[in-house]
Amino acid sequence: MPEQSPPPPRRKNNVFRVLGLGLITGAADDDCSAIGTYASAGAKFGPSFLWTAPVTFPMMFAVVYLSAKLGQVSGKGLFDVIREHYPRWLLNCTLIGVLIGNTIEAGADLGAMAAAIRIFLPVPLPFIVIPVAATILGLQVWGSYTLIRDIFRWLALVLLAYIASAILAKPDWSAVIRGTLVPTIHFTREFLSLLVAVIGTTLSAYLYTWQSNQEVEEEIAQGRKYLHQRLGTTDQELRHTRWDILAGMFFSNLVMYFIILSTASTLYTSGQTDIDNAAQAAEALRPLAGKAASILFAAGIIAVGFLAVPIMTTGAAYDLCQVFGWKHGLHVKPRQAKKFYLTITAFTLVAMSLNFFGFNPMKALVFAGIVQGFSTPPLLLFIMLITNNRSVMGDRVNSKWLNALGWTTTAAVFAASLGLLYTWFA
Repeated sequence: MPEQSPPPPRRKNNVFRVLGLGLITGAADDDCSAIGTYASAGAKFGPSFLWTAPVTFPMMFAVVYLSAKLGQVSGKGLFDVIREHYPRWLLNCTLIGVLIGNTIEAGADLGAMAAAIRIFLPVPLPFIVIPVAATILGLQVWGSYTLIRDIFRWLALVLLAYIASAILAKPDWSAVIRGTLVPTIHFTREFLSLLVAVIGTTLSAYLYTWQSNQEVEEEIAQGRKYLHQRLGTTDQELRHTRWDILAGMFFSNLVMYFIILSTASTLYTSGQTDIDNAAQAAEALRPLAGKAASILFAAGIIAVGFLAVPIMTTGAAYDLCQVFGWKHGLHVKPRQAKKFYLTITAFTLVAMSLNFFGFNPMKALVFAGIVQGFSTPPLLLFIMLITNNRSVMGDRVNSKWLNALGWTTTAAVFAASLGLLYTWFA
C-alpha cells in the first residue's frame, strides 16, 4: 500500500539549506510591523534602545529552533501537535489570539506597504492596497511551495538595505557602542509599551507555526508525503537546522539593530520623536541622511511586506485547518484543499479591508506588535512543554542548555506582558 512505502533518502549536506528556511523566517520577523516598531523605538529613545537586538537574538534562536525541531521530529505542524495533546478549550483560546494577531499584523503590513509605495507612486490608497493584496493572494493560491520558498529567499536579501540606510545616517559611534552594551530601561508606560511591542514583534507567534509547517512542507517537497515517512530526524539534519536557524536569526537581529540605528541617528537627534506613518519614517530620513537612505528604507518596507503578509495569512490558515482537521498545505492543489485556500483568501481579504477604516498604519503596526506580545506567551509555553514530552519527541527532547534558554525566553515574554499591564493600571 502507498502508506507503507519507504521514505526517500534523507537530504544530504546542502550549503544552500543553511541559508534557506531560517533566512525566510528571520526575514519575515522583520516585517512591516517590526520595521515600524523598531523605527518608533529608535526615534523615541535613540541609541539607548540598541541593546534589545543582541538580547533578543538568543531568545529568537531558541524558540524558532524548537519549532523547527518539533516539525522535523513529529512530521506535523505546531497546532496539529497541540490538538492531539491538550484540551480543546485551551487550544481554541490560543488559536483565537494567534488568528487575531496575524490578521491585524497582516492588515497593518499592507497599509505600511501602501504608504511606502506612495512615496514613489502618489496614487489613492485603494489603487495600491487592492492590487498588492491580489498579487500576494495569487502567489499563495497558484504558486507551488518551492516557488514561494525561492521567491522568499531573494526578497529576504532586500532587508540588507537597512544596513546601508543606517550607515548613510552617519551615527555617533560612541553612543552606539554604549547603547549596544549598556541596557537602559525606563519604568514608564511609553517605554514598556515599546519594549513589549519589540519583544512581541521579534518573537511573534506566526514565526513558530510557520517554521514548523515549513519543515513539514520541506519534507513533502523531498518526497515524504505520508506521516510515517516524516517521523523522526537525524543528527545531521538537526545540526543543519541549528546552523540554518542561527544564520536566519542573526540576519533578522542584524536588520533590527540597523533599523533602530537609522532612526536613532536621524529622527531622535533632530527631535522628531513621533512617527505617524510609514511614509513619514522614510521621508524624514531624506533631509537628514540623504535621498538614498530614504529610498532604501521605503524599499525595505515594500519588499519584506511581500514576504511577511503571505506568511501571516498562510500561517493563520495552517493553524485553523490543523485545529479542525482539514486538509492543508501549499503542496496541495486548491481543488484538493478548498477549505485551506478559502481560509487564506478570507484572512487576506479581512487584512486588506482593515485599511479602509481610517486606521493610521504606523500606529496599527505598533498595536499589532503589542497584540503579538500577548498572544505569544501561551504559545511559547506549549512549545516548551511539547518539546520536553517524550511521547512526541522521543529521545529528541530538549537538552539542559536549550531548556534554560527556552524557559528564560518564556519568562521574559510573560514578564514583559505583565509589565505593560502594570503600567496601564498603576
